Amino acid sequence: MNRFNLGDKVPNFELPSTSGYQYDFESFRNDNKGWHLVIYFRGSWCPVCVEDLKELEKNKSYFENKEVYFTVVSTDNLDNLNQMVEKHNFTFPVLSDQDLNVLKAYDVFYHNENDPYEDHGSHGEPAYFLTNAEGSLLYQQKQTSPFGRPTTTELRKIVQHIKKNLKA
Repeated sequence: MNRFNLGDKVPNFELPSTSGYQYDFESFRNDNKGWHLVIYFRGSWCPVCVEDLKELEKNKSYFENKEVYFTVVSTDNLDNLNQMVEKHNFTFPVLSDQDLNVLKAYDVFYHNENDPYEDHGSHGEPAYFLTNAEGSLLYQQKQTSPFGRPTTTELRKIVQHIKKNLKA
């Protein structure tokens, strides 16, 4: 069962960013008027995640032209995330949630040592939250494994579909 219903306002959060500042989601939303896609990913060690983030970077201008802005979050430590951002030249906010604050607030699945199968230790699993400019939820997808996440092309279609069918 989802923690949020469509239309619910998602919680604000503050986390350290790879840019060296404390990121505040509400401030970012106020500075970047439009919709926001908060993406939770497994970590810098996950090759599928890194490939997805590289695709997002390639398509960033498309989304920003539609006034959709990315924020990506992981339970990975800031040093590892900094290395990943530097290596791949990611220009969207990349945040470290080592204390699991966003993971818990957004009800993201957490894979830990008590789970029935081994999977690279403890980490948050992929999750996607699309909000409008006011922070109300328009779309979410959460999963318990690294597979099945939407591709960048699918995210484009999701945004187009919601914009086209958004109720007044």
